[in-house]
Amino acid sequence: MGMLHRLPGSRREASGFEWTLLRKLPRIALIGTLLPALAALAMRLVPLEGSLAQVGKQLQTADILAISVVVLHWTLVFTLAIACIIVVLMKGHGYVADAYELNDAEQPARD
Repeated sequence: MGMLHRLPGSRREASGFEWTLLRKLPRIALIGTLLPALAALAMRLVPLEGSLAQVGKQLQTADILAISVVVLHWTLVFTLAIACIIVVLMKGHGYVADAYELNDAEQPARD
């Protein structure tokens, strides 16, 4: 049996939640990016009280918070995508990657 050939008798499992989630991930990523960005933009539309330095600090804090939430969200979406891909690959057919012949499989060597 050559390299990367299907194992005889292997079968592909039925797809499940992983494909549903993979199809929804782009929408989840887009919505999760837009919501913090819109919140930071809304801070600029709301009249803020205080001196110019205080208003600038509040806006900068809102921007930093929005950026950190977006980066966290992207990290979670990317991690979920990797997990879904791993599940899809594991549910697929079995393949021979590198066969290793065991010479003493029937009678293991004694130390």
